[in-house]
Order: sequence, then structure tokens, then C-alpha cells
Amino acid sequence: MTPLDGANVWAYLLDHNAERITVKRRKPALENLERIFRATFKLANDVGFRAMNLRDLCQETGLSMGGLYGYISNKDQLAEMIEDVVRHATHEMPRLSDDVADPLDKLEALIRASIYVSEILQPWFYFVFMDSRVLQAAQRTTAKESELYVQALFAGVIAQIPQRPEGSPEMQAAHIMATFQDWYVKRWKYRAADISPDQFADSAVRLMRAYLAP
Repeated sequence: MTPLDGANVWAYLLDHNAERITVKRRKPALENLERIFRATFKLANDVGFRAMNLRDLCQETGLSMGGLYGYISNKDQLAEMIEDVVRHATHEMPRLSDDVADPLDKLEALIRASIYVSEILQPWFYFVFMDSRVLQAAQRTTAKESELYVQALFAGVIAQIPQRPEGSPEMQAAHIMATFQDWYVKRWKYRAADISPDQFADSAVRLMRAYLAP
């Protein structure tokens, strides 16, 4: 039900960057895209995205520099493609709750969708959250606009809740977002406590309902 998952994300990247990618055989192109981005996330965690270079990426993937250039020509393109995946997944999430009328139920659906999508695409969300500061100015602006889009989406639903607590819906939305951002940024904490995505989502929803509908 999610807009992107661990399998179709490679097809999305290939199709949305068809003009840039010169490799036309679909199967090896999909396989190499997976190798490139998994290596990118590993290097970004190990040495930092700012410090890594394309030669590091070649060594990690086993691709030649010429082979790598069939998909990207610089690191900025890598970051742009990662941000595009997160933006697309984020903007598609509201579709999953289009048929939910009650604002509290819709808010619950959005929270759960946010947690589950960020679980499936955890390295992508983590990269955008942690490494957006090293992106080009235009990409940083796009990443910020994507987050503000989600906050505005949540705030719009919160504003419809009858007899909700006083306060800015935008600020209440920001607090809710901070709750589930913790899930994909600090996974080590929940992994150590053996907390599953369902348990985390249940807890986040209970917290939201206890505050907005006491």
C-alpha cells in the first residue's frame, strides 16, 4: 500500500531519471542503481557524504568510473535523487487516508503512514534529515519545503479537530512530526529496546490522541 518500497524504489529512480541514465538495459540498470545507493548510504554513515567521493563509490560498488558515469556525473546528482525519493514518498502518503473522514482517525492514518514509509525507506529519510546541510542551496530549499508540506498537512487536519487544546495547529503538528522523526533518526535506541514499528506507531498514536482528544 505504500507509494514506494524496497523493491520498486529502483524502478522509480530509473524511470524518473531516464534522460540522465545512459544504461538502457533495464535489469542491470536496476541492479546497479541498488548497488550505487546502498554504497552511498554506507559511505555517508562511515565517512560522511561531504568527505566521500566518486572514487570511493567505485571501490565500494565495484563499478568503474565510466560505469558510474552511466548513472550519475557528480555527488550532487546522488543527493538530488535521494531527496526526490523522499519527497515523492512523502507527497504520496495523503492518498492512503483520502477516504478517512474523522480528523483524529485521519491524523492517526497519517502518523502510521509516516512511520511505516520511513521504516521501509529508513536510509533515504535518514540521509535527507542528517545530510541536507551539505546539499546545494536549491536542494536544501526543496528538502525544507517538503518537510513544511508535511507539517502543513498535519496542521490542516489538527485544525479540524473539535474541542482540541488551545494552541497553534502548526506547532502541534511540529511536535507530532518530531515524535516520529525520532524513529528513523535514532533507530539504535529502539532496536536495543526491541521495539517494533507497530509498537512505536501505537505509542505515537496514543500520545497524539491523549493530547488532542483527552
